[in-house]
Parts: sequence; C-alpha cells; structure tokens
Amino acid sequence: MSATKTLEAVARDRVGKGAARAVRRQGQIPAVIYGGNQAPEAIAVDLIRARTLIYAGGFKTTLFDITVGGKKTRAIPRDFQLDPVSGVPLHVDFLRVVAGQTVTVDVPVHFVNEDKAPGIKQKGGTLNIALHTVSLDVAPDQIPDAIEVDLTGREIGDVIHAADLRLPAGTYTGEPTDTVANLLPPTVLGAEVEAEEAAIAEAQSAEAAEEKADADAEATAEKNETEE
Repeated sequence: MSATKTLEAVARDRVGKGAARAVRRQGQIPAVIYGGNQAPEAIAVDLIRARTLIYAGGFKTTLFDITVGGKKTRAIPRDFQLDPVSGVPLHVDFLRVVAGQTVTVDVPVHFVNEDKAPGIKQKGGTLNIALHTVSLDVAPDQIPDAIEVDLTGREIGDVIHAADLRLPAGTYTGEPTDTVANLLPPTVLGAEVEAEEAAIAEAQSAEAAEEKADADAEATAEKNETEE
C-alpha cells in the first residue's frame, strides 16, 4: 500500500481566473479540497512540490495529509490539469477521505518474470497487454501501489484474465473475464505491422497520384488559357 504523504498548503480567499493567475505568479498552483459533506476549500500548494509529486507517478492513488493553517485534512487527488505546452501543473482537485468511504482508482499493472516465461524466452512470443491499469473500488488506505502479474511458466496462447489477478476482494469494477494480457506467436504482431505498413504505403501512393493528377490538370488548364 502507498504510504500517506504530507502536503503543506495555504488557504485562498479568492477564486476565479484572475485569482488563479495571481497564485501562479507567486510560485504556487490553485487547488481545491471537496467532498465529505463539507463545503469546498480553496487552497494553494507549492508548484515545485506539486510538480515533483505528479511526475513521480502514482499521484492519483496516493493519500495526502494536507495541512492548511494548522488544520489537517486527509484527501486523495482526483484530477489535475497540466499546461498543454510546458507540462507545468495548473490545478489540482482533492477529494476528502472519510471513514467507511471507498474510492475508484486506476492502479497500474506490472508484469514480472518475463525471462521465466517459456513462450517469450524460448519461443520468441510477444506479450500483448490489453490493460495497463485496472479500475478498483477500494478503501483509500487499501490502495495497492501496483498489481503484479507473474509470467513464470506462461506459454504462447495463454490468456491472463482479470480473475487471475491478485486483487483485494470485491474491488474490481470490470468483469472477471476481462482480458488483461495474452501471449502471441512471434509472427502475429509482425504480420499485423506489415499489413499496416502496406496499407499506409498504398494510401500514400494513392494520395501522391491524386496530387499529381491535380497538378497536371492545373498545368493543362494554364496552358490552354495561355494559348487562347
């Protein structure tokens, strides 16, 4: 389970675009804590601290003790916005965590021991991953850091379903039959790639031919106008 992290913040007495810009000019980013049958609380957190936490990974599955003016609130990030050009954090939404509550989070799936899977190591198969994360409805203090899938002994043709994963009981939001990954023969993906490349080449050739035809038509029209 992820350890609860601390986060210092300050209260914001104003909201809106102008107030948010003023907060950012001070090296902070605007944020809000909501939920728990309480009024939303507008806060600001340090930009560098927020950026470090977000880019470290696992941000939206981490519990935080947020301290504002000496008052501590336990919350979990639900969303954040990044500048589309610079990637700098612009805003964070936190959800208050209360006793007995569950939250829905996307937990990463990690595949281990590929070198112990005969279908990959000896037979050159490819691991085709269908789900890189699994959605769990779980108590905040029970959120796993990741779900590990052991590939030891896996052969070509094997299919790993959600039911095969070691998950907290009753937490998966999908179906037990959902495919998480499967092992494909070495030629399957190659054939798909070749077919895709051939289709792209054919489309490019057709486009080039169409452009040439248009150019020839324009040249002919210009020549006819000149002769007239």
